[in-house]
Amino acid sequence: MNIYKSISANIWKSYLILALFILFAGALAYVIGQATGYGPSIGVLIFIFAIIYSFISYFYSDKIVLATTGAREIKEKDNPQLFHIVENLAIGDGIPMPRVYIVNDPSPNAFATGRDIKHASVAVTSGILERLNKSEMEGVLAHELSHVKNYDTRLMAITAVLVGFIALLTDLFLRNLFWGGFRNNEERNNNNQAIFLVVAIILAILAPIIASLIQLAVSRKREFLADASGALLTRYPEGLASALEKISADPRPLQTASNATAHLFIVNPFKSKGFHGWVTNLFSTHPPIEERIKILRSM
Repeated sequence: MNIYKSISANIWKSYLILALFILFAGALAYVIGQATGYGPSIGVLIFIFAIIYSFISYFYSDKIVLATTGAREIKEKDNPQLFHIVENLAIGDGIPMPRVYIVNDPSPNAFATGRDIKHASVAVTSGILERLNKSEMEGVLAHELSHVKNYDTRLMAITAVLVGFIALLTDLFLRNLFWGGFRNNEERNNNNQAIFLVVAIILAILAPIIASLIQLAVSRKREFLADASGALLTRYPEGLASALEKISADPRPLQTASNATAHLFIVNPFKSKGFHGWVTNLFSTHPPIEERIKILRSM
């Protein structure tokens, strides 16, 4: 699949994920309603909330991400070099100038967010500005602008928010199960309720895991594509390869990152070593840095 076909696929995948999420949330809500004895009423409420939640995630996920990371928007006068790099790359890529943000964090990293090229933002940490030279910054920012142009930012932001919702819904059910918050409805068939309870427990355990694995698979593929697109934009793969080496070599974890936003950053913001690091990388939203660097240097 070439870059242009991937962009088109990302657009329809975004709408497909939203539609499937609403249907899945509705089905999950129905099963939970039957299992807890509250019937269709709780299912309808959760289904309506899922629709509202999907709307918010589509239009406001970028603002939520920027707020949670403490990103501060800058203008040209605040950091002319950074602003001009983003501006020149945006012109070269044929997209509108995105908003530029700086996150006050010594750990070097960067991310992009926004539902489309007209509502895009790129953010870099104060640490990355101190560590990278101009060609390396161009490689990083070209990678992030590629996420914008390829509609990765929309796809991954929606996926992350919806995965979080499924985890929240199932967690509430399991907590309700633990504290015995069920209604004993004599009009209902107790055997049927028991069956729904078993199904609900299985779904509550498996749904977040399956959703997270889908998120990991999609996110890792997007990183490889953004690396290739970024190298194509700058015509200098070594700039991004060198930047990835420096960022991954820095031992400091990103304090402003969370599990909900980790997939957005150019490099996994959690710097774990040893066995814990191996486990973290196994379930990381990012492909191995060594593999990304090897591919870039083979271009």
